[in-house]
Amino acid sequence: MKKTLWTLMFGGLLALGACKKQASLSDAAIIPFPQEINNGSGIFQLTTETGVKLVGTSDHLTRIGEHLAEKLRPSTGYDIPVSFDAGQIVLELTGNENSEAYEIQISTEELKVTAAGEAGLFYGVQTLLQLFPPQIMNKTVQSAEWSIPGGTIKDAPAFEYRGSMLDVARHFISVEDVKYYIDQMAVYKLNHLHLHLTDDQGWRIEIKSWPKLTEIGGSTEVGGGKGGFYTQDQYKDIVAYAADRFITIVPEVDMPGHTNSALASYAELNPGVNLPNGKLDSVNKAPLDYEMPSKNPQASELYTGIEVGWSTFAPKLELTYAFVDSVVRELSEITPGPYFHIGGDESHVTEKDDYVYFIERVQDIVSKYGKTSIGWDEVATAKLLPGNVAQFWALEANAKLAKDQGNKVLMSPAKKVYLDMQYDSLSRIGLHWAAYVELDSAYLWEPSEYVSGITAENILGVEAPLWTETVTNRADIDYLVFPRLTAIAEVAWTKKDRRSWEGYSRRVPVHGKRWDIQGVGFYKSPKITW
Repeated sequence: MKKTLWTLMFGGLLALGACKKQASLSDAAIIPFPQEINNGSGIFQLTTETGVKLVGTSDHLTRIGEHLAEKLRPSTGYDIPVSFDAGQIVLELTGNENSEAYEIQISTEELKVTAAGEAGLFYGVQTLLQLFPPQIMNKTVQSAEWSIPGGTIKDAPAFEYRGSMLDVARHFISVEDVKYYIDQMAVYKLNHLHLHLTDDQGWRIEIKSWPKLTEIGGSTEVGGGKGGFYTQDQYKDIVAYAADRFITIVPEVDMPGHTNSALASYAELNPGVNLPNGKLDSVNKAPLDYEMPSKNPQASELYTGIEVGWSTFAPKLELTYAFVDSVVRELSEITPGPYFHIGGDESHVTEKDDYVYFIERVQDIVSKYGKTSIGWDEVATAKLLPGNVAQFWALEANAKLAKDQGNKVLMSPAKKVYLDMQYDSLSRIGLHWAAYVELDSAYLWEPSEYVSGITAENILGVEAPLWTETVTNRADIDYLVFPRLTAIAEVAWTKKDRRSWEGYSRRVPVHGKRWDIQGVGFYKSPKITW
């Protein structure tokens, strides 16, 4: 009995000691993992007296401070004032550079985030928020120990372009859900949102000079739903919302294939008649000086299936380029970012010479309006303008063609980063034509080693697309995107020698707790102990 009592007492003392011991900073569940973490002494404690002090001058410094305070207030119940006068959390902007690097210094007296650029300061704030317990994500006051171990973090991204794509064409995604996705991207330091705005099944952006594109082309979606579209004002609202979170919108108008929604909207864009089986008649193969045939062209039928490769613009019809010019001009005017995505994929019924001619002319149009073209890797079979980008998704040979022309490659290998791929054969939605992509597969790859001959200096960055053939709502987005987006975000941000599956596997369950609090219905991969 005495031995049992002593054992219980001794065990209790050990447990008490363990409770008092603070975890070290290097144990923090930060995603993407920082380039350098050094443990220090003591802890920083958030209290009712804590405020945010701003140091520096910029247009957005106050907004960054308020962003932090707004995240801390609901769960702590603290006022967290933001000012240039005083505060134990210091956000210091040391310059006006276009830099994403940041440094965090944590002591008992002060928590300081320093950066030379606004984006870097914002990313430092995202890391800071991940240092607090998951309860920080609650919208009501929680009883928790709001403390952070002492030490320093120094961090900067491995790649300049870190993005995701939303296909809003196959199934329309509301403005509210796009903003939700932007918020999730910002947490993981992703900085480009590529919107796939047009495809065979739907045209989702208002073009004022061609109003039937949305009136007709935007009226349906995969499965025959009512579809939808963004007005230009709604699109500008999305652009501004993303910019507030240091995310650049990249609009895509896919062409010359994937264009049935436009061909269904305007008969005159059809050089002849689109046959019911999706094949084009021989009129499309007319010589370069071809003009509109005497017979009346007919609009194609709206399409709600998921087959690809059967539609095309008429590359030898001058009206095609007048149309493209109008679309690029209007969309460029409301897109402050540098990129315009011209698609270019799976144009199987476009003659090869016609395809090359089309891509080269469209590049010139995009350049005329001050934008840099990005296209799916097939565009590298044409002559790319200097600075234009090929987005590798399928053919390594195309990535090499882009590199050999002196152009950068955006890495989006379907077998690793396509978020619409099923996890396994039991996944409730998704496709698997490229591969089954479990969480470990999404994590365990290196962009600079994936394609032979494509090194880091040839790579613009990494992008994870979500195609929406099987995605109809936010719950579907959550299921396919999380946790895989965090794995890909870490591949894009963190250098190879700082990444490990073991480390990521330890950290991602903490983010699972955060998602549970937020109501994010993520996939609980069996590869992880949640």
